[in-house]
Amino acid sequence: MENIVITPKQIKGEVVRILCCFVIAFGLNVYAIIAYDGKWSELFWSLGFVAATTALLYAVLTAVRLIVWIIKKLITKK
Repeated sequence: MENIVITPKQIKGEVVRILCCFVIAFGLNVYAIIAYDGKWSELFWSLGFVAATTALLYAVLTAVRLIVWIIKKLITKK
């Protein structure tokens, strides 16, 4: 069996991607508070929903990256 090596550059890239997903989810939360005249305390009380949205965005991003990788492999194989 081969060893799988994850480089620090790859780890840093994934951390940046998940932080971007968190910033987007947090921004959507702020937008919802402003748009619906919510209380600003909801910004902290809804962090669980922000975390769930972050996970969902990251899963979608990962799925898109996987599909692009598969398409590239199929194109370069010919």
